[in-house]
Amino acid sequence: MKKIVCMVIAVALIFTLAAFPVSCSRLDTVENLEGDYTGLEGTTLYVMNWGEYISDGSEGSLDVVKAFEKVSGIRVIYDDSTPSNEAMYAKLKSGAVAVDVVIPSDYMIQRMINEDMLQTVDTSKIPNYKYILDDYKNLYFDPQNQYSVPYTIGMVGIIYNTTLVEGTPDSWDILWNEAYRNNILSFNNPRDGFATAQFLLGQDINNTDKALWDAAADKLKEQTPILQGRVMDEVFNKMEGGNAAVAPYYAGDFFLMKDVNEDLDFFYPKEGTNIFVDSMCIPKSASNYEGALMFINFMLEVEVALANAEYISYASPHTGVRNHEDYSLKDSQILYPDEAHKPRTQYYHDLDPEIRAYYEKLWEEIIR
Repeated sequence: MKKIVCMVIAVALIFTLAAFPVSCSRLDTVENLEGDYTGLEGTTLYVMNWGEYISDGSEGSLDVVKAFEKVSGIRVIYDDSTPSNEAMYAKLKSGAVAVDVVIPSDYMIQRMINEDMLQTVDTSKIPNYKYILDDYKNLYFDPQNQYSVPYTIGMVGIIYNTTLVEGTPDSWDILWNEAYRNNILSFNNPRDGFATAQFLLGQDINNTDKALWDAAADKLKEQTPILQGRVMDEVFNKMEGGNAAVAPYYAGDFFLMKDVNEDLDFFYPKEGTNIFVDSMCIPKSASNYEGALMFINFMLEVEVALANAEYISYASPHTGVRNHEDYSLKDSQILYPDEAHKPRTQYYHDLDPEIRAYYEKLWEEIIR
Protein backbone atom coordinates (compact mmCIF):
# COMPACT_ATOMS: atom_id res chain seq x y z
CA MET A 1 0.00 0.00 0.00
CA LYS A 2 2.83 2.42 0.79
CA LYS A 3 4.08 2.48 -2.79
CA ILE A 4 0.79 4.02 -3.98
CA VAL A 5 1.55 7.14 -1.97
CA CYS A 6 4.45 8.09 -4.21
CA MET A 7 2.12 8.66 -7.16
CA VAL A 8 -0.46 10.48 -5.04
CA ILE A 9 2.00 12.88 -3.42
CA ALA A 10 4.01 13.48 -6.59
CA VAL A 11 0.89 14.87 -8.26
CA ALA A 12 0.29 17.23 -5.32
CA LEU A 13 3.84 18.59 -4.94
CA ILE A 14 4.35 22.30 -4.85
CA PHE A 15 5.42 23.84 -8.14
CA THR A 16 8.75 25.02 -6.74
CA LEU A 17 9.92 21.42 -6.96
CA ALA A 18 9.76 21.65 -10.73
CA ALA A 19 13.17 23.26 -10.68
CA PHE A 20 14.82 20.02 -9.65
CA PRO A 21 14.08 16.30 -10.00
CA VAL A 22 11.51 14.81 -7.63
CA SER A 23 12.97 11.88 -5.71
CA CYS A 24 10.35 9.24 -4.90
CA SER A 25 12.31 8.20 -1.82
CA ARG A 26 12.20 11.41 0.18
CA LEU A 27 9.31 13.77 -0.40
CA ASP A 28 8.88 16.47 2.22
CA THR A 29 6.88 19.26 0.58
CA VAL A 30 3.16 19.94 0.97
CA GLU A 31 1.05 22.41 -1.02
CA ASN A 32 -2.35 23.99 -0.43
CA LEU A 33 -1.78 24.48 3.29
CA GLU A 34 -4.82 25.72 5.23
CA GLY A 35 -2.99 26.71 8.41
CA ASP A 36 -0.51 29.40 9.42
CA TYR A 37 2.83 27.78 10.31
CA THR A 38 4.86 30.92 11.00
CA GLY A 39 6.04 32.55 14.21
CA LEU A 40 7.70 29.66 16.07
CA GLU A 41 10.82 29.21 13.98
CA GLY A 42 13.77 27.90 15.97
CA THR A 43 11.68 26.29 18.71
CA THR A 44 11.56 22.56 19.48
CA LEU A 45 8.60 20.18 19.59
CA TYR A 46 8.65 16.74 21.27
CA VAL A 47 6.20 14.25 19.71
CA MET A 48 5.48 10.79 21.14
CA ASN A 49 3.80 8.29 18.82
CA TRP A 50 3.68 4.57 18.07
CA GLY A 51 6.10 2.77 15.75
CA GLU A 52 5.11 2.60 12.07
CA TYR A 53 2.38 5.17 12.78
CA ILE A 54 3.22 8.14 10.57
CA SER A 55 4.23 8.54 6.94
CA ASP A 56 8.01 8.73 7.25
CA GLY A 57 9.46 9.15 3.76
CA SER A 58 10.24 5.48 3.17
CA GLU A 59 9.15 3.75 -0.03
CA GLY A 60 8.29 7.04 -1.69
CA SER A 61 5.92 8.30 0.98
CA LEU A 62 5.68 11.84 2.30
CA ASP A 63 8.07 12.47 5.19
CA VAL A 64 5.53 14.21 7.45
CA VAL A 65 7.92 15.23 10.22
CA LYS A 66 10.43 16.73 7.78
CA ALA A 67 7.63 18.45 5.89
CA PHE A 68 6.40 20.04 9.12
CA GLU A 69 9.92 21.14 10.06
CA LYS A 70 10.34 22.62 6.58
CA VAL A 71 7.12 24.63 6.62
CA SER A 72 7.29 25.76 10.27
CA GLY A 73 10.98 26.05 11.07
CA ILE A 74 10.31 24.04 14.25
CA ARG A 75 12.70 21.25 15.16
CA VAL A 76 10.83 18.02 15.95
CA ILE A 77 12.14 15.37 18.35
CA TYR A 78 10.09 12.32 17.40
CA ASP A 79 9.83 9.36 19.77
CA ASP A 80 8.18 6.19 18.43
CA SER A 81 9.71 3.78 20.93
CA THR A 82 6.75 3.17 23.27
CA PRO A 83 5.16 -0.27 22.60
CA SER A 84 1.85 0.13 24.48
CA ASN A 85 -0.55 2.62 26.02
CA GLU A 86 0.62 1.52 29.44
CA ALA A 87 4.27 2.19 28.57
CA MET A 88 3.33 5.57 27.12
CA TYR A 89 1.42 6.45 30.28
CA ALA A 90 4.32 5.40 32.50
CA LYS A 91 6.78 7.54 30.55
CA LEU A 92 4.54 10.60 30.79
CA LYS A 93 3.68 9.99 34.44
CA SER A 94 7.34 9.76 35.38
CA GLY A 95 7.94 13.30 34.18
CA ALA A 96 11.19 12.17 32.59
CA VAL A 97 10.36 13.91 29.32
CA ALA A 98 8.45 17.10 28.46
CA VAL A 99 6.18 15.84 25.67
CA ASP A 100 4.27 18.34 23.52
CA VAL A 101 2.11 15.98 21.46
CA VAL A 102 1.17 12.41 22.39
CA ILE A 103 -1.13 9.97 20.56
CA PRO A 104 -2.72 7.50 23.00
CA SER A 105 -5.85 5.38 22.63
CA ASP A 106 -9.28 6.28 23.96
CA TYR A 107 -9.25 4.51 27.35
CA MET A 108 -5.80 5.87 28.14
CA ILE A 109 -6.91 9.37 27.18
CA GLN A 110 -9.81 8.93 29.61
CA ARG A 111 -7.37 7.93 32.34
CA MET A 112 -5.06 10.86 31.61
CA ILE A 113 -8.00 13.27 31.75
CA ASN A 114 -9.11 11.77 35.06
CA GLU A 115 -5.59 12.21 36.45
CA ASP A 116 -5.26 15.79 35.16
CA MET A 117 -2.39 14.90 32.82
CA LEU A 118 -3.69 16.66 29.68
CA GLN A 119 -4.21 20.27 28.64
CA THR A 120 -7.30 21.41 26.80
CA VAL A 121 -6.81 21.69 23.05
CA ASP A 122 -7.84 25.04 21.57
CA THR A 123 -9.53 23.86 18.38
CA SER A 124 -10.17 27.47 17.34
CA LYS A 125 -6.46 27.46 16.44
CA ILE A 126 -6.83 24.20 14.50
CA PRO A 127 -8.73 25.22 11.34
CA ASN A 128 -8.42 21.73 9.90
CA TYR A 129 -10.50 20.35 12.78
CA LYS A 130 -13.42 20.94 10.41
CA TYR A 131 -12.41 17.73 8.61
CA ILE A 132 -13.09 15.44 11.59
CA LEU A 133 -16.21 13.34 11.07
CA ASP A 134 -19.01 13.95 13.56
CA ASP A 135 -19.06 10.19 14.28
CA TYR A 136 -15.71 10.61 16.07
CA LYS A 137 -16.55 13.68 18.10
CA ASN A 138 -18.16 13.68 21.57
CA LEU A 139 -17.01 10.13 22.25
CA TYR A 140 -17.22 8.64 25.74
CA PHE A 141 -13.60 9.42 26.69
CA ASP A 142 -13.77 13.12 25.75
CA PRO A 143 -17.47 14.04 25.50
CA GLN A 144 -16.87 17.76 25.03
CA ASN A 145 -13.91 17.37 22.61
CA GLN A 146 -11.74 19.33 25.00
CA TYR A 147 -8.59 17.21 25.22
CA SER A 148 -8.17 15.21 22.02
CA VAL A 149 -8.24 15.36 18.22
CA PRO A 150 -8.91 12.02 16.47
CA TYR A 151 -6.07 10.61 14.36
CA THR A 152 -7.02 7.04 13.46
CA ILE A 153 -9.68 4.42 14.04
CA GLY A 154 -8.91 0.73 14.38
CA MET A 155 -10.27 -2.65 15.32
CA VAL A 156 -8.52 -5.75 16.59
CA GLY A 157 -8.68 -8.91 14.53
CA ILE A 158 -6.66 -12.03 13.83
CA ILE A 159 -3.96 -12.33 11.19
CA TYR A 160 -3.20 -15.83 9.97
CA ASN A 161 -0.94 -17.53 7.46
CA THR A 162 -3.07 -19.41 4.93
CA THR A 163 -0.28 -21.91 4.26
CA LEU A 164 -0.09 -22.86 7.95
CA VAL A 165 -3.75 -22.64 9.03
CA GLU A 166 -6.42 -24.99 7.77
CA GLY A 167 -9.73 -23.69 6.48
CA THR A 168 -11.20 -20.26 7.19
CA PRO A 169 -11.10 -19.52 10.93
CA ASP A 170 -13.71 -17.24 12.50
CA SER A 171 -13.18 -17.38 16.27
CA TRP A 172 -10.82 -16.30 19.04
CA ASP A 173 -10.52 -19.99 19.87
CA ILE A 174 -7.85 -20.41 17.19
CA LEU A 175 -5.45 -18.82 19.71
CA TRP A 176 -6.00 -21.86 21.94
CA ASN A 177 -5.84 -24.48 19.19
CA GLU A 178 -3.30 -27.23 19.96
CA ALA A 179 -2.83 -27.80 16.23
CA TYR A 180 -0.83 -24.57 16.12
CA ARG A 181 1.28 -25.14 19.24
CA ASN A 182 4.43 -22.97 19.19
CA ASN A 183 3.05 -21.11 16.15
CA ILE A 184 0.66 -18.81 18.04
CA LEU A 185 1.47 -15.24 19.02
CA SER A 186 -0.54 -13.10 21.42
CA PHE A 187 -0.50 -9.55 22.76
CA ASN A 188 2.10 -8.37 25.24
CA ASN A 189 -0.08 -5.78 26.96
CA PRO A 190 -2.82 -6.36 29.55
CA ARG A 191 -5.93 -4.78 28.00
CA ASP A 192 -5.52 -6.39 24.59
CA GLY A 193 -4.24 -9.61 26.13
CA PHE A 194 -7.17 -9.98 28.50
CA ALA A 195 -9.67 -9.02 25.79
CA THR A 196 -8.75 -12.05 23.66
CA ALA A 197 -9.93 -14.30 26.50
CA GLN A 198 -12.81 -12.05 27.58
CA PHE A 199 -14.40 -12.00 24.14
CA LEU A 200 -13.99 -15.77 23.83
CA LEU A 201 -15.67 -16.23 27.23
CA GLY A 202 -18.49 -13.83 26.35
CA GLN A 203 -17.49 -11.29 28.99
CA ASP A 204 -17.91 -7.52 29.02
CA ILE A 205 -14.34 -6.25 28.54
CA ASN A 206 -15.08 -3.40 30.97
CA ASN A 207 -16.56 -5.51 33.72
CA THR A 208 -15.67 -4.85 37.37
CA ASP A 209 -16.23 -8.39 38.67
CA LYS A 210 -12.95 -9.81 39.96
CA ALA A 211 -14.25 -13.36 39.49
CA LEU A 212 -14.65 -12.69 35.75
CA TRP A 213 -11.11 -11.30 35.54
CA ASP A 214 -9.92 -14.46 37.36
CA ALA A 215 -11.71 -16.60 34.76
CA ALA A 216 -10.09 -14.68 31.91
CA ALA A 217 -6.68 -14.99 33.60
CA ASP A 218 -7.17 -18.75 33.94
CA LYS A 219 -7.99 -18.94 30.22
CA LEU A 220 -4.81 -17.05 29.37
CA LYS A 221 -2.73 -19.30 31.63
CA GLU A 222 -4.25 -22.29 29.81
CA GLN A 223 -2.99 -20.77 26.56
CA THR A 224 0.58 -20.06 27.72
CA PRO A 225 2.07 -23.54 27.08
CA ILE A 226 1.15 -23.49 23.38
CA LEU A 227 2.25 -19.91 22.66
CA GLN A 228 5.35 -19.08 20.67
CA GLY A 229 5.37 -15.75 22.48
CA ARG A 230 3.62 -12.56 23.56
CA VAL A 231 4.65 -9.69 21.30
CA MET A 232 3.88 -6.19 20.15
CA ASP A 233 5.84 -4.70 17.21
CA GLU A 234 7.79 -7.98 16.91
CA VAL A 235 4.64 -9.36 15.28
CA PHE A 236 5.68 -7.74 11.99
CA ASN A 237 8.84 -9.78 11.55
CA LYS A 238 7.18 -12.94 12.82
CA MET A 239 4.17 -12.84 10.50
CA GLU A 240 5.94 -11.31 7.51
CA GLY A 241 8.65 -13.97 7.69
CA GLY A 242 6.20 -16.86 7.97
CA ASN A 243 7.60 -17.68 11.41
CA ALA A 244 4.20 -17.88 13.10
CA ALA A 245 0.79 -19.13 11.99
CA VAL A 246 -1.58 -16.81 13.80
CA ALA A 247 -1.57 -13.55 15.77
CA PRO A 248 -4.16 -11.09 17.06
CA TYR A 249 -3.31 -7.54 16.05
CA TYR A 250 -4.66 -4.26 14.74
CA ALA A 251 -6.42 -4.29 11.37
CA GLY A 252 -4.37 -1.51 9.81
CA ASP A 253 -1.11 -3.31 10.46
CA PHE A 254 -2.40 -6.34 8.58
CA PHE A 255 -2.08 -4.42 5.30
CA LEU A 256 1.57 -3.61 6.01
CA MET A 257 2.31 -7.27 6.75
CA LYS A 258 0.43 -8.51 3.70
CA ASP A 259 2.49 -6.17 1.51
CA VAL A 260 5.46 -8.32 2.52
CA ASN A 261 3.79 -11.74 2.76
CA GLU A 262 0.91 -12.47 0.38
CA ASP A 263 0.07 -15.67 2.29
CA LEU A 264 -1.45 -13.66 5.13
CA ASP A 265 -5.19 -13.14 5.65
CA PHE A 266 -7.34 -11.48 8.30
CA PHE A 267 -10.69 -11.83 10.06
CA TYR A 268 -12.74 -10.30 12.86
CA PRO A 269 -13.74 -12.99 15.38
CA LYS A 270 -17.45 -13.81 15.54
CA GLU A 271 -17.54 -13.30 19.32
CA GLY A 272 -16.81 -9.58 18.90
CA THR A 273 -13.74 -7.37 19.19
CA ASN A 274 -12.28 -4.07 20.36
CA ILE A 275 -12.71 -0.83 18.44
CA PHE A 276 -10.49 2.12 19.33
CA VAL A 277 -9.78 5.73 18.43
CA ASP A 278 -6.23 7.03 18.76
CA SER A 279 -6.12 10.79 19.20
CA MET A 280 -3.63 13.63 19.37
CA CYS A 281 -3.34 15.21 22.81
CA ILE A 282 -1.22 17.85 24.56
CA PRO A 283 0.14 16.76 27.96
CA LYS A 284 0.46 19.08 30.93
CA SER A 285 4.23 18.64 30.54
CA ALA A 286 4.21 20.39 27.14
CA SER A 287 6.67 23.24 26.81
CA ASN A 288 5.57 24.32 23.31
CA TYR A 289 1.77 24.50 23.41
CA GLU A 290 1.41 26.70 20.32
CA GLY A 291 3.77 24.44 18.39
CA ALA A 292 1.69 21.45 19.44
CA LEU A 293 -1.44 23.08 18.00
CA MET A 294 0.46 23.79 14.78
CA PHE A 295 1.59 20.18 14.51
CA ILE A 296 -1.91 18.81 15.14
CA ASN A 297 -3.33 21.14 12.49
CA PHE A 298 -0.60 20.06 10.07
CA MET A 299 -1.49 16.41 10.64
CA LEU A 300 -5.02 17.32 9.51
CA GLU A 301 -3.94 18.99 6.27
CA VAL A 302 -5.64 16.95 3.53
CA GLU A 303 -2.43 15.94 1.77
CA VAL A 304 -0.75 15.02 5.05
CA ALA A 305 -3.75 13.10 6.42
CA LEU A 306 -4.00 11.21 3.12
CA ALA A 307 -0.30 10.32 3.20
CA ASN A 308 -0.63 9.05 6.78
CA ALA A 309 -3.78 7.06 6.01
CA GLU A 310 -2.13 5.38 3.02
CA TYR A 311 1.12 4.71 4.81
CA ILE A 312 -0.15 3.26 8.09
CA SER A 313 -3.35 1.75 6.58
CA TYR A 314 -5.57 2.52 9.57
CA ALA A 315 -9.11 3.85 9.11
CA SER A 316 -9.31 7.63 9.02
CA PRO A 317 -11.80 9.96 10.77
CA HIS A 318 -10.92 12.68 8.22
CA THR A 319 -13.51 13.64 5.56
CA GLY A 320 -10.81 14.89 3.21
CA VAL A 321 -9.26 11.42 3.24
CA ARG A 322 -12.52 9.46 3.08
CA ASN A 323 -13.70 11.44 0.05
CA HIS A 324 -10.35 11.71 -1.75
CA GLU A 325 -10.33 10.17 -5.22
CA ASP A 326 -6.77 8.93 -4.73
CA TYR A 327 -7.42 7.12 -1.45
CA SER A 328 -6.74 3.49 -2.30
CA LEU A 329 -8.33 1.98 0.82
CA LYS A 330 -11.64 3.85 0.78
CA ASP A 331 -13.56 0.70 -0.22
CA SER A 332 -11.81 -1.71 2.15
CA GLN A 333 -14.29 -3.93 4.01
CA ILE A 334 -11.64 -4.44 6.69
CA LEU A 335 -11.21 -0.73 7.45
CA TYR A 336 -14.70 0.47 6.58
CA PRO A 337 -17.00 -2.55 6.78
CA ASP A 338 -20.59 -2.19 5.64
CA GLU A 339 -23.42 -3.50 7.81
CA ALA A 340 -23.07 -7.02 6.41
CA HIS A 341 -19.39 -7.21 7.37
CA LYS A 342 -19.31 -5.09 10.53
CA PRO A 343 -18.23 -7.05 13.64
CA ARG A 344 -19.66 -6.55 17.08
CA THR A 345 -17.39 -4.07 18.81
CA GLN A 346 -16.72 -2.59 22.23
CA TYR A 347 -14.44 0.23 23.38
CA TYR A 348 -12.09 -0.19 26.31
CA HIS A 349 -12.92 2.18 29.17
CA ASP A 350 -10.63 3.34 31.92
CA LEU A 351 -11.58 1.18 34.89
CA ASP A 352 -11.50 2.22 38.53
CA PRO A 353 -8.05 1.99 40.16
CA GLU A 354 -8.91 -1.06 42.25
CA ILE A 355 -9.94 -3.16 39.24
CA ARG A 356 -7.02 -1.84 37.18
CA ALA A 357 -4.55 -2.82 39.90
CA TYR A 358 -6.25 -6.22 40.17
CA TYR A 359 -6.00 -7.12 36.49
CA GLU A 360 -2.46 -5.73 36.24
CA LYS A 361 -1.43 -8.04 39.12
CA LEU A 362 -3.10 -10.97 37.35
CA TRP A 363 -1.26 -10.04 34.14
CA GLU A 364 2.10 -10.13 35.89
CA GLU A 365 1.28 -13.65 37.04
CA ILE A 366 0.32 -14.66 33.49
CA ILE A 367 3.49 -13.44 31.81
CA ARG A 368 5.83 -14.57 34.58
